[in-house]
Amino acid sequence: MAGLNVYSVLVVLFLTCGVVMATKENDQIIKENNCESKMGLPCVLEAFTSIFNTGSISNKCCDELFALEKVCHSALVKRTLENPVFKDLNPATIIAKSIQTWNNCLVLIDSPSLSA
Repeated sequence: MAGLNVYSVLVVLFLTCGVVMATKENDQIIKENNCESKMGLPCVLEAFTSIFNTGSISNKCCDELFALEKVCHSALVKRTLENPVFKDLNPATIIAKSIQTWNNCLVLIDSPSLSA
């Protein structure tokens, strides 16, 4: 539980204080697509935990993730990886987990038994 609190604080800092040093490309994508306002904080935390730690993502948050759109999802993950706090993480692993989270949401959203 303490781990989740640490990640929660980092996500809040990431979203509100601009702590992340992002590349122009990711910043431009995020700004042009208004990415930072498309998901509610509870779902941001769920997605973040699923990608940067371990956890699953709910149907509700998958809906919000798809509203975010893949271009925003990818840009936000890449920008987060540029934060010095995450320098010890393997970018390839995080990108793979990001894709896995997106694909898991596809399965949840497309499953007739879960969406009925």
